[in-house]
Amino acid sequence: MKKIEAIVRASRFDQVKEALREKDINFFTFYEVKGYGHQKGKALSYRGAVYDVGYIARVKLEIIVSEAFVAPAIEAISIAAKTGEKGDGLIYVSSLEEIVNIRSGLRNSEAINK
Repeated sequence: MKKIEAIVRASRFDQVKEALREKDINFFTFYEVKGYGHQKGKALSYRGAVYDVGYIARVKLEIIVSEAFVAPAIEAISIAAKTGEKGDGLIYVSSLEEIVNIRSGLRNSEAINK
């Protein structure tokens, strides 16, 4: 079992979601995040007030998949999220020791496939 975490541009989220659906990955968690990286931010002035826009809005996806879905998920996210400019995002993959479905009590692959 693997956990894939991807941080992508908010403007590319719908394309990423559709690309994952096409790979039969229909379940994931996502939330809005802010970050600071190579893209750097800037300060904007509006009506005399200075606003720090140095934190860049992104969407973070968390996807739990079996080994067979790792490569397709990475491919789908990479293609759908890519604009070719700094700030396209990152994908992290980590191993999970155990997964338990709270409702059914099923574990590991069965927990996410049923």
